[in-house]
Amino acid sequence: MANPRWVFVLIFISLHLYLGSCLVAASLEDSTAQQKLDKVLELPGQAFDVSFAHYAGYVTVNKSLGRALFYWFFEAAEDPDSKPLLLWLNGGPGCSSIAFGLAEEIGPFHIRPDGKTLYMNPYSWNLAANILFLDSPVGVGFSYSNTSSDLLNNGDKSTAKDSLNFLLKWFKRFPQYKDRDFYIAGESYAGHYVPQLSQAIVRYNKATKAKTINLKGYMVGNALTDDYHDHLGLFQFLWSAGLISDETYMLSNVLCDNESFIHSSSACNGILDVTSEEMGNIDPYSIYTPSCSANSRQAKWLLKRRLMVGQLSEKYDPCTEKHSEVYFNRPEVQKALHVLPEAAPSKWETCSEFIYTNWKDSPLTMLDVYHELIQEGLRIWIFSGDTDAVIPITSTRYSIDALKLPTVSPWRPWYDDGQVGGWTQEYEGLNFVSVRGAGHEVPLHRPKQALTLFKAFLAGTAMPVAASGSRQLISDS
Repeated sequence: MANPRWVFVLIFISLHLYLGSCLVAASLEDSTAQQKLDKVLELPGQAFDVSFAHYAGYVTVNKSLGRALFYWFFEAAEDPDSKPLLLWLNGGPGCSSIAFGLAEEIGPFHIRPDGKTLYMNPYSWNLAANILFLDSPVGVGFSYSNTSSDLLNNGDKSTAKDSLNFLLKWFKRFPQYKDRDFYIAGESYAGHYVPQLSQAIVRYNKATKAKTINLKGYMVGNALTDDYHDHLGLFQFLWSAGLISDETYMLSNVLCDNESFIHSSSACNGILDVTSEEMGNIDPYSIYTPSCSANSRQAKWLLKRRLMVGQLSEKYDPCTEKHSEVYFNRPEVQKALHVLPEAAPSKWETCSEFIYTNWKDSPLTMLDVYHELIQEGLRIWIFSGDTDAVIPITSTRYSIDALKLPTVSPWRPWYDDGQVGGWTQEYEGLNFVSVRGAGHEVPLHRPKQALTLFKAFLAGTAMPVAASGSRQLISDS
């Protein structure tokens, strides 16, 4: 006769397994239902069909305070089940990843000058991966908080914490991507966001003793990395490009080199105003292309505004940012993206001056974070457009040099269709790639080369070399 105690134990275990399987099934059912609610069926101005699904909506990151972050997710154009997942972040702080990363750089949909119609980006990064765009922190784009004081207390620490919480909850909504190879990329002030979030993920995985998020690496472009070296390289670039005077160059180094990029002194801000006046009405984010005449606030250019130049696959247009402002303020567009009317901003902005002005903590350097993450074996790439006068290539090279990493593969050109696409150097734990002729937003100015860069990053391979047998032409002019 069976021991009643063991019968009870077996019944308890069976019941526990049954209830557990029911909970998993219910959870999957809930996530599938939420995915259906978030699915974007059609966008205003979309006169073409697409082969991939995309989703937009909110993820609540703090229920008690009513903080929710807005995302827009695009499956890979082909075979999404086999492709990795990339999270893209724009910086500012206070600028929308939807406005820039998606609508002007790496997203599949770009906006025409009428602000009403869309066209397909032939160099979208969803040709190589599933792409997730996040507007962070709250107060940026469509991300919101029901607690108004939240907007006064944004900073690096809270942004990393909320972004981690977003990912944990997003993976519950999209469990099919939970074990996927995961990467993070971004530009400008996302030079803080990306490594800080990567650090938060690594530490979370260690604390939970599980690879909750399968982070493989990150990549940043024209990124704020170390305030001292970034200032040093900035003024050197402005002077060597002939944009500022000798006197301003010397004063800039004296007054700003040891300052914070975000919380500068009045003396540093004063010489930056002089710098802006001497540069004149050019686009500092891309010094050799026309600026948008519709933008009149040039004096506040440093890291704040995005004076856009147009998509190279269309007629040249330096006012792309304006088209985003028109499109994403349209009620029918917001409805298609599942924006809550009661949470929508009275006016959607590409960048929030309010968020920038009230930014709290901003560490002077990310170099310590790099050292920690290099030891973790993450794939880390830094890229730089060489016509940017905001976080120029000189700043990036100074910051990388400050890491004091051994060189694995020396400086060399890389090629795209037989032409030099830029230059690259491989270090122990980090790869650097420059993109020739690109400004602050590399995928905007050199979309084809940027896609080549992204594919090499995902594959973990070196940038392309010159085709065998190719000959260099020497001009006698």
